[in-house]
Amino acid sequence: MAHENDNLSQAPDGTVVSEFTRMLGEVEQGKTRASERLLPLVYDELRRMAAARLARLPPGQTLQPTALVHDAYLRLVGGGPVSWQCRGHFFGAAAIAMRDILVEQARRKGRIKRGGGQKKVELSDAVSADDSGEIDVISLSEALERLGAEDSRKQEIVMLRYFTGLSIEETAEALGISPATVKREWNYARAWLHDVLREDA
Repeated sequence: MAHENDNLSQAPDGTVVSEFTRMLGEVEQGKTRASERLLPLVYDELRRMAAARLARLPPGQTLQPTALVHDAYLRLVGGGPVSWQCRGHFFGAAAIAMRDILVEQARRKGRIKRGGGQKKVELSDAVSADDSGEIDVISLSEALERLGAEDSRKQEIVMLRYFTGLSIEETAEALGISPATVKREWNYARAWLHDVLREDA
């Protein structure tokens, strides 16, 4: 599926690649200032993701989308070696970084208690940036860690669908599996998380 900023170019071997894919490769190779050139290509999408994550939190949240994007991006490109196979994997990693930052902030400030009366998490099939409802980010994070221990691929599907907003088809492309498999495992993971979160509440 074509995405904004996916300008196509031809690699030396004749393969057609997008500007986004080329920049990911340069960041992985550690080329000078590659991460600075990548940021404009991903900033709008990262900010949309950050705004959606923050909108789900209880009132009183002081972290702003721009700051969340900045912190998450530094985690993505400022650490050790990185390896993103495609656009979906990159934004999946960004979603995980944002989740970790919010969980750490919640634990540090004690502002969101585990099971602290947040609204029920809605893992609807129509995942989008417009999803609403306050969530207990600590409980959700712990539930996802438990899911990952049971089945890492199902955890990754939730991250790509719920946190990144990829469609069934985009998630299938990112993971190299069929849309039917994604749909089946997404439905299972959604029901599993609902059960776990309901028990915790």
